[in-house]
Amino acid sequence: MSFDTPLYLCGPLREPRQMLADQEYSGHTSIHDDSMAEKLGFRAGPIEGPTHFSQFVPLLVEVFGQAWLERGCFSSHFQNMVVEGEQVRAFVERPAAGAHRVRCWAEKADGTPVLEASASLGPDDGPTLLEERMAKLRPPGKLVILSELHLGMRGAEEERVRMSPEQRMGNLYPFSLNQKLERITENSPWYSDSTATPWGRAIIPLEMVSVLAEYTSKQAAFPVKQPVVGLFADQEIRMIDGPLFVGEDYLIRREIVALSESKRTESYWVRTHIYNASGTELKAQMLLNHATLKHSYANYEAEASA
Repeated sequence: MSFDTPLYLCGPLREPRQMLADQEYSGHTSIHDDSMAEKLGFRAGPIEGPTHFSQFVPLLVEVFGQAWLERGCFSSHFQNMVVEGEQVRAFVERPAAGAHRVRCWAEKADGTPVLEASASLGPDDGPTLLEERMAKLRPPGKLVILSELHLGMRGAEEERVRMSPEQRMGNLYPFSLNQKLERITENSPWYSDSTATPWGRAIIPLEMVSVLAEYTSKQAAFPVKQPVVGLFADQEIRMIDGPLFVGEDYLIRREIVALSESKRTESYWVRTHIYNASGTELKAQMLLNHATLKHSYANYEAEASA
């Protein structure tokens, strides 16, 4: 007997932990600090969006197998903030026969949407959720905070990064991989035990790929006016020749691929390319929509009307 009923997998309710309360950039605290968040009109400092990605990994390995860790892509639009103490559940649609892309979403315990996403298995997986969203972007009006940015702008230099187990990941990420693994919602021996993985190396968790990719982002020196507070509005992580390994050296190159605007934000979309140490083999990519809050920039109205 066959049915047309769409089926999906869901994980347990989890309480993701806040680890960015002490985050600093450009000389000030971030939106993840409770007092800063309250100044900007939010009830508390939100948990960083990619923290929720971990809840999807067991479901996507169930759907696509080990290959998803090597060639998978998770493309997410964040919808509502989560604060510590709230519970979140991840959902993944079961794919149709032969399909390489599935719909994903996360909800709070009361049904409030947290994020929507596509997950796919490359390289022939077609456009992702964020590629579809970018295709619909309207050209921004007069930008103020991002007035000195332009499409195709590249980072000022190539950045060299690595993530070792005890390495503190700087002011942007004031914790180590080992500290994250103590609080991560879905842990695995593959994140810490090289003898447990098929590759003979411990692998970097999906949510920590974001940390690796942003660790040295200040070196890109994109001329965003300061002081300003921002947040992640959209984020995509794609493995091309993955996974990425703990303790491995990588080289990063960045490029601005879109500029956009909403009533409350100005956004710059950066595609980060993660290569092997010699810069000859592309291993992974991240697409990130940095949304800067207009009202967090003191001179916004004056400069906008000038």
